Amino acid sequence: MAIVRRKTAQRDVVLHVLTIAGRPLSPQEIFDIAKDQVPSLGIATVYRNIKTLTENGTLKPVELPGTVQRYELAGKHHHHHFHCNTCGKVYEIEGCSMQHDDHPNVPEDFEVDDHVVVLYGRCADCTQHEAVKENTAPSQPANAPSQLAGMVSQP
Repeated sequence: MAIVRRKTAQRDVVLHVLTIAGRPLSPQEIFDIAKDQVPSLGIATVYRNIKTLTENGTLKPVELPGTVQRYELAGKHHHHHFHCNTCGKVYEIEGCSMQHDDHPNVPEDFEVDDHVVVLYGRCADCTQHEAVKENTAPSQPANAPSQLAGMVSQP
């Protein structure tokens, strides 16, 4: 006997969050965004719905070494991912510069079935935030005496 899963508001909000995010999200990221839309939502409910949506082929896990598993909508064209080392977010990179039949350095007589490329660096938001931080930092030569030095009283 097949189990019939009914459509729920919680499942709808998980799908909505992943759709509008446009990038792979962790269960915690989904929960943080979705709880504003469904205040009664719990993290366990998010995990249950992710499991159901993955089992029925609606979601696909995105596994990056050393990070928490994330999920994205299934059925997308082949693409790769960018992991921001600063904020930890993962982004999709559309397309592929390495075609399936053009794999350099693959030994002769080997046949490649698939590949995964993950780029690491800083996302646009983190790069911009760092630039703003650097531009607003007080500029003082490294060898200049501290302004506090004149405020320290001598015994």
